[in-house]
Amino acid sequence: MDTKRELLLKIETLKHNLASCATNGMGSGDIKGYKIIRDELIANSSIKSKIPIFLETCEDLSQFWAFIKMKFHTWDGRRKFLSKEFEPVLFLLNNGCIAPSDEAVTNGLARVDSEYIQDTWKKALERRTIDPEGAITMARTLLEGVCKHILDRFGTKYENSADLPELYSKASRLINVAPSQHSELLHRKILGGCNTVVVGLGELRNTFGDAHGKGKDWVKPDPRHAELAVNLAGTMATFLISSLEEVKK
Repeated sequence: MDTKRELLLKIETLKHNLASCATNGMGSGDIKGYKIIRDELIANSSIKSKIPIFLETCEDLSQFWAFIKMKFHTWDGRRKFLSKEFEPVLFLLNNGCIAPSDEAVTNGLARVDSEYIQDTWKKALERRTIDPEGAITMARTLLEGVCKHILDRFGTKYENSADLPELYSKASRLINVAPSQHSELLHRKILGGCNTVVVGLGELRNTFGDAHGKGKDWVKPDPRHAELAVNLAGTMATFLISSLEEVKK
């Protein structure tokens, strides 16, 4: 019986294989690898109800290619379809079920007119267990995206190369959550803590994320590190969106 981590690795491998086929044609996919993993997943009763339905009917990559090229005529449409189809089984394996906090953030970010932000959050959730470095990077990327969304709503200019603390400093002032904008000590402490979280996430990504090269002393992050980063980023993101909505009423 595969462990949860082994199942996650197989599912991610299958998903990447399908994405390659969907965007570059059947010749780019691993034909043998697809069938081996596909057959194993279908035979696994613990996850069978959560795997994509098309796996039941597409016994090989040629059948998948015929299916996907007719269903969607753009690469972007095909990639989004695959991401959505694999969500249920990835959530199941990552959490045993969809955690209430995950669902709350998902619903909160759904109020934002930005597929980029929503896709970034989904990637962060999916990678927490199987790819901690990637999840940490996505956590920071999520906050960067939300801050830029806020700045765009106010027509405030920023450099594309601006780092997270700089973006957050500008965005927080626009939605009245900068500590210096409040006189009550408790509010200043809480909002100061939010600022510390944002700076910490940036530093965590620089240390543990997958966006930079690593030296010989680098230590691979554990899933618990990724869980912390993603949960903090999700909570901060929904707080910022709610604050934006309050200001824009």
